[in-house]
Amino acid sequence: MSSPGQSDKRAPTHTAWLTLAALLAFAANSLLCRLALGRELIDAASFATVRVVSGAAVLLVLTRPWRASGASARTDLSAALMLFLYMVFFSFAYLSLDAGTGALILFGAVQLSMFAMGIKRGERFTAPAWTGLALALAGLVYLVSPGVSAPDLLGAGLMAIAGVAWGAYSLLGKKAASALAATSSNFLYCVPLVVVVSLFFWRDRQASPEGLLLAAASGTVASALGYAVWYAALAGLTATRAATLQLAVPVIAAFGGVLLLSEPVTWRLLLASVATLGGIAIVLRARTGKPRPG
Repeated sequence: MSSPGQSDKRAPTHTAWLTLAALLAFAANSLLCRLALGRELIDAASFATVRVVSGAAVLLVLTRPWRASGASARTDLSAALMLFLYMVFFSFAYLSLDAGTGALILFGAVQLSMFAMGIKRGERFTAPAWTGLALALAGLVYLVSPGVSAPDLLGAGLMAIAGVAWGAYSLLGKKAASALAATSSNFLYCVPLVVVVSLFFWRDRQASPEGLLLAAASGTVASALGYAVWYAALAGLTATRAATLQLAVPVIAAFGGVLLLSEPVTWRLLLASVATLGGIAIVLRARTGKPRPG
């Protein structure tokens, strides 16, 4: 995609479209995972393995012309490790958490990790921005509260690790010179790691054709392509704005459930969506301090 020098000149509209596409992919991932794991069509280890392997295969095909030109991507083992931790811990966490509780823990951990790093780098929120963030978080809590219960301790811990890993993965993506090449490299390094996990849980394996198909769809489109687009979008976003925007994912996923899974439209969904998306809009319109160089 674009180089660091070009990213500084990227038009805000271009970044907005990339961000929207990435958030739609994240929401699609949520729906696919819910369908596959919630209906026990496939076990968690196999889902994560198929997701990573299929994504790596697609990215290898897409980056073949780039590699044939003699170009090479900087290997970032830290990013690959964070991607692996997110993929695996996310899958296993949903074995013992409901969707609402899982979403709260995941996005809470993402928010904390990315905001902490953004503030450390010198990003500062104005009072209206903090107000918008509080409104967005309140909307998210209201959206998922019907399904929130005292979480299983192990599941909550796994999801918290997944959230921190995703936050770190997103922050590392801001350094990528080529979003597509970096994503491809990260997925490739994840393959042997998820295979080891799958072998470790070999006795628990179960995979129906539908479960395999859902995992492959999650890997090829929602993960591989979605994460590459997210890496491209990150070049035009601060850490705090990137963290805030991801609060829209549960709302998008909820409406996806309405359209694709025939879930009902409720006043709770509508009010929570207005609060969450309105809060995000306030944050995006508010001026924040620029981060320190480096």
